[in-house]
Amino acid sequence: MDTKNLSPMMQQYLAVKNEYPDCLLMFRLGDFYELFFDDAITVSRELELTLTGRACGLKEKAPMCGVPYHSVAPYLKLLADKGYKIAICEQVEDPKLSKGIVKREVVRIVTPGTVDLNSEIDGNDNVFIGSISFALNKYSFTYSDISTGELISTSFDKSDYANLISLISLINPRELIMSKDTEGKLLDYLNNNLISPYINIIDDSYYKISNCKDIILRQFKVNTLIPIGLDGRDEIISSCGSLLLYILETEMQDLTNIKQLEIRNNKDYMILDKSTVRNLELLETIYEGKAKGSLIGVLNKTKTSMGERLLKRYIREPLINKDEIIKRQNSLESLINNNIAKKELNNQLKKIYDFQRLTSKIAKGRANARDLISLKQTISALPEIKKILQPIDSVLIKEIYENLDDFDDLYELIHNSIVEEPPVTIREGNIINEGYSTELDSLKESIKSAKSWILNLENSEKERTGIKTLKVGYNKIFGYYIDVSKSQIDNVPDEYIRKQTLVNNERYVTPELKEKESLVITAEAKINKLEYEIFQEIREKIIPYTIRLQKASKAVAEIDVLLSLSEVAIRNNYIKPIIDDSGIIDIKEGRHPSIEEILGDNIFVPNDTLISLDDKPPYDKSMLIITGPNMSGKSTYMRQTALIVLMAQIGSYVPASYARIGIVDRVFTRIGASDNLSYGQSTFFVEMSELANILRNATRKSLIILDEVGRGTSTFDGLSIAWAVADYLSTNEDAIRTMFATHYHELTLLESQNKKVKNLSVAVSDNGKDVVFLHKIVDGPANKSYGIHVAKIAGVPSKIRISAEKKLKELEKSSLSIGINNNMGQIKFFDEIDDATSNNDKLIDALYDIEIDNITPIDALNKLNELKQMI
Repeated sequence: MDTKNLSPMMQQYLAVKNEYPDCLLMFRLGDFYELFFDDAITVSRELELTLTGRACGLKEKAPMCGVPYHSVAPYLKLLADKGYKIAICEQVEDPKLSKGIVKREVVRIVTPGTVDLNSEIDGNDNVFIGSISFALNKYSFTYSDISTGELISTSFDKSDYANLISLISLINPRELIMSKDTEGKLLDYLNNNLISPYINIIDDSYYKISNCKDIILRQFKVNTLIPIGLDGRDEIISSCGSLLLYILETEMQDLTNIKQLEIRNNKDYMILDKSTVRNLELLETIYEGKAKGSLIGVLNKTKTSMGERLLKRYIREPLINKDEIIKRQNSLESLINNNIAKKELNNQLKKIYDFQRLTSKIAKGRANARDLISLKQTISALPEIKKILQPIDSVLIKEIYENLDDFDDLYELIHNSIVEEPPVTIREGNIINEGYSTELDSLKESIKSAKSWILNLENSEKERTGIKTLKVGYNKIFGYYIDVSKSQIDNVPDEYIRKQTLVNNERYVTPELKEKESLVITAEAKINKLEYEIFQEIREKIIPYTIRLQKASKAVAEIDVLLSLSEVAIRNNYIKPIIDDSGIIDIKEGRHPSIEEILGDNIFVPNDTLISLDDKPPYDKSMLIITGPNMSGKSTYMRQTALIVLMAQIGSYVPASYARIGIVDRVFTRIGASDNLSYGQSTFFVEMSELANILRNATRKSLIILDEVGRGTSTFDGLSIAWAVADYLSTNEDAIRTMFATHYHELTLLESQNKKVKNLSVAVSDNGKDVVFLHKIVDGPANKSYGIHVAKIAGVPSKIRISAEKKLKELEKSSLSIGINNNMGQIKFFDEIDDATSNNDKLIDALYDIEIDNITPIDALNKLNELKQMI
């Protein structure tokens, strides 16, 4: 492009764009952010905006589209969600005072992981940006939500990269940064396992240890790394420092809202992989992606955004420390037993705004006057919350109480300075209380008489001129004016000066009105400027409260979550489970929390679960093999067991009449059919991949839920895999608590061969005509699968079902030749394998003797016939 002929403004635009070639450039022109050329074409397509053109000095107009500066937030979020980086270029001098082109500079870069929800658009979810690094033979992952100020770091051994990926998947960052070196090790795996994050490969200099140490020391205002727990932790220093450097570069201001680093000890939390989170529907339902019907949908009765975010973290990160679990349980018990306090706390929480994000917004200089009023209302509720909590006897609630500070001085500052109902904008005045600033009050007093004169002008002129329809008005372009309809023009006094002609009206000014207008407008400009400066000073005075406010917001979130869990426990008749370090999971009358809530009272059929690593009856069964018809409740039964375990380990009460939970370090699930066709992965391959992940990472303290392993391939292949897996998980010296639902009735033979295995099935009422699934788990294997009955329920046409019944009977008769006993639902071929071993050896030898490269077609046919005879 020949830039010599471009207009000065367009040359300025391209100069800025050249500095940020990987960003969409939003260029401030008056009341709009405009985009030009390719950026305009891209944004008009992505946001469905009208594409126009602007004269630029070239033969053709430059493509252009734009959005209003005061409502840019939703557009930024939409573009960031689509993976774009956006450079915000502002006017950095007053256009009225500039000579020539207004000076403009990029003041911020918005990326998918740094879009600020509290500024851009409200939301109750965290938006994380993360950095991965590799140092000292360890991976480190640091992630932050810049809208809340959270910064969390953790590390994994090189061999433990699967858990690293599980954690990243669980956190689900909107943006990931890494170096090229790390990219080579992880990028493919990340792309295969995450929900399409924006992955940003940045320069290795960000990860240089010296650079990372410098930014960490500056950020946390310390002289050494010892106070923040990073001494000798180069792997975490690398990921933490690189993330801070990147955020600092995009935010283009001090990160005053990030005050603390949380170093996450993975030994304190259960790491859930994405399959388990999805299969158990912890945060959303599988098919609709909604909270209703998921575990969060049941447990979430929080009153604040902060509480909802923390509850989601509790669910994502169940505890594996017995003492911490019991501490949460006891706090719930205290609240459940104190109904009056619970009601009073809920009433106070309704007054609380999201002051975790408000605090960050103030610290970053992005808060308006309404935000300060919201903060004032929030901190006004804290003393009452402390008063209610004080007498409650609970270790955790005492800790929460101690973290709830008093903010009387902060309340007074905001109350005295900011009007109760300020405007959204902070540059157009009317936000500072009378009496707060003597200088401001004097300026406002100086124009009172002029404003009063203008206010009374309309009535006095109507009376003087006799024009009853006369009006006095104001707009930003023409200032004050006297409006007269054209039918009354003959009555206009001679001293009126025509200012503007409209279709039906004429607008006038008078010398005196112009004089008063000049006085008012000049003074109001000074007033607005002074109010903005005073507001900035007030905002700066609040920044030192940041750490105290963040601690208080975390405390409020904790009490909100505890109240939510206690309310659910009471409403749904949950009980306090026993938590210990045994290998026992003993649940009486367990219920599925989500399905029970959907079905309503007294409809869900409860079931018992007893599974244990002990050797003494009845605690000697580590594997439950569950058979029964489709739709009879096998999957629900297994899922509810896993959910009860997870609920117990977040400290919640559980849906059962009794529960003893020996702490589980991991919950693994392999449920249902899914594929990943975009990566060339079939349903069966995904099933085997998930199974391999379980077998690699499960420990003796894990809980494994397996549903229909091996069903994606041929019958004998699948059966062989299922048998081998079940046998390994139950006979291995490190047997693992496993629930295994299957239609391979052959697996029920394991009970007679292994004392750790127990057969369960789902009770069915079948009188020969009508079949009813009772959803009750009973001892022993199932004797039928009732697949054709399920087809009937699903609406398969009767003609096809009759044909299927006929075929089933034929297959059942022919199956006798291979030793199937249909009454018991068991195949005897496993017992016959040993007898056939010698024949198998001969067959294998014959196959090895074939010279594939030399055999003729006729010889091949003869050989096939010979092999058939051997078989």
